Amino acid sequence: MGKTARYIIGGYHLAFIVLTPMYFLFHSFNLPLFLLSILLYGLCGVAITAGYHRLYSHKAYKLNPVIEFFVLGFATLAMQGSAIKWAHDHRVHHTHLDTEKDPYSVTHGFWHAHMGWLFKPSIPFNAKSVADLFKNPLVRFQHQYYGWLVLATHLVLVRYVFLLSNDLFSTLYLVVLFRLLLLHHCTWFINSLAHVWGAKTYSRELTAVDNGILAFLTFGEGYHNFHHTFMSDYRNGIRWYHFDPSKWFVWTCSKIGLASKLKRIDANVIKKSLIKHDMDLFERFEVIQKSDLYVNLQQLQKSFEKTLAELQDDFRAYQKLRAQKATRLEKKELRRFIRSKRRELRAYWKSWLLHVKSLEKNFVLPHV
Repeated sequence: MGKTARYIIGGYHLAFIVLTPMYFLFHSFNLPLFLLSILLYGLCGVAITAGYHRLYSHKAYKLNPVIEFFVLGFATLAMQGSAIKWAHDHRVHHTHLDTEKDPYSVTHGFWHAHMGWLFKPSIPFNAKSVADLFKNPLVRFQHQYYGWLVLATHLVLVRYVFLLSNDLFSTLYLVVLFRLLLLHHCTWFINSLAHVWGAKTYSRELTAVDNGILAFLTFGEGYHNFHHTFMSDYRNGIRWYHFDPSKWFVWTCSKIGLASKLKRIDANVIKKSLIKHDMDLFERFEVIQKSDLYVNLQQLQKSFEKTLAELQDDFRAYQKLRAQKATRLEKKELRRFIRSKRRELRAYWKSWLLHVKSLEKNFVLPHV
């Protein structure tokens, strides 16, 4: 991060500390502007999570250029760097997770991961790693003129909010300072708290964790262990009850023709990861490994993985047949095999859950 950006971050923190007591001692609280700041926090937050993160960093879907224009606009108001720079650093984070090359690795400490990395020398910028983003004219324009765009969007925001409210102090304090402080720290929580506080639901070897509270604050980003395990999925919260407004935004856009090519990990691949997670846990306890239930679980794991591999092979063969315009009979026969494999996987998964439930009744297991 450049010196100017560091000064801005340090400056608005200092301004917030100085102005907070002044605001509450000498000024009446402006509820409408507070609610407006929360609304803008949400719009800017989704622009970062659904735009910078899932669209540009991971290419989890495609978005209509008109909607993309507004996403980039609110992301610019979020003041987290250009989409290209943000995606560049994030791709490096995923490529070198928890290593010396990870720009915000939690292995260097909580505060380094949270915001300390912002005040250290920037990692070398490799344009090749974001060459795909430079091909996007909207993204390229935002990157080239980012500083001016930040200034212009904030001047327009302050001007029109002030004209509507006739309250310059509340406009600057709530709509600018408070919004930025809340948005930035909640975003940084994904680099810090989401790597230390939560459950390792899918991959025990990663520092990333799943945390529903952080998901609420960050529009779905808190399901971070899932994301680092299946980073190409446009969802972070995969259950219907998971709080993931970014997922809902992308899904809604897809239903009205404004988003396409949504990537989502197959449910059986996720189940395979959950089975491995359980087995990694059970292998830590010698008393469990000596039980008959453990032997059955080992066999179920092998059967599930073998059947899933066969299903994936059959599906690839089916796609090949469709491309070759094979006969209806050939495709029908292969579809029958695919349905059979899916039924087997459902049976294995049901049996797995029953075995794990029996194991939990006989042994005290930690929640990881």
